[in-house]
Amino acid sequence: MSVAIKQRSILPGFGLTLGYTLVYLCLIVLIPLSMTFLKSATLGWATFWKVVTDPRVVASYRLSFGALLLAALINAVFGLLVAWVLARYRFPGQRLVDGLVDLPFALPTAVAGICLTTLYSANGWIGRHLEPHGIKVAYTPLGVVVALTFIGVPFVVRTVQPVLQDLDLEAEEAAASLGANRWQTFLHIILPTVGPAVLTGFALAFARALGEYGSVVFISGNLPMRTEVAPLLIRTNREQYDYGRATAIAVVMLVTSFVLLLIINLLQWWSARRSA
Repeated sequence: MSVAIKQRSILPGFGLTLGYTLVYLCLIVLIPLSMTFLKSATLGWATFWKVVTDPRVVASYRLSFGALLLAALINAVFGLLVAWVLARYRFPGQRLVDGLVDLPFALPTAVAGICLTTLYSANGWIGRHLEPHGIKVAYTPLGVVVALTFIGVPFVVRTVQPVLQDLDLEAEEAAASLGANRWQTFLHIILPTVGPAVLTGFALAFARALGEYGSVVFISGNLPMRTEVAPLLIRTNREQYDYGRATAIAVVMLVTSFVLLLIINLLQWWSARRSA
């Protein structure tokens, strides 16, 4: 008769780690977020509704969420392509390209904004070639999309690249031997495997772009009702010591972003369950 001996873990027990986790989340996340709701509640419902439905505020919401969703979609597509090239091919300068992907991580956002504005302005290296074709980037909503795409692409690449590197090539070879073309192999073999990673990268890029301020304020021009983003309105009201109005705008952004991230996470869960 054998007696099972429970192996003790070298890590602290569940109760201790759970306690530290809850305390950490409360101090860093829950308490600051709850104070945002409490501060905005001091306005009263009528004033709160008037603030968040102001045409200028609504225009900033439309630009912020529209631009970041479009930027996250662009990053999901082209981030997958960049990750595919880095994971599947060997070419001269690959290490340099791989390192350049992480540049937006290290580059200060204000520096990124100045660089992008210099490049895409009417007299910039890129902008002067686009202006004759009627494409204006700097000081337009398109410039906001460019800035958010720039700061979000590493999240998709670094999320998808390890999955592609660990992908079993034998499944692709088996599909090809059975008569599947490249498009069918991608849709039925590769995409179900990397799909959850792409959605994760999309969610990370979305979350990163949500609070982006430094790079956007330079290239957008901050024109009310046109290129003014919600984070700029929050900062403007805070500098004017109108904390109630600032937190009211922040609450709407917080709730909307939470709903969108919840939808993304549900899609990610569904995609992972389907591919399992």
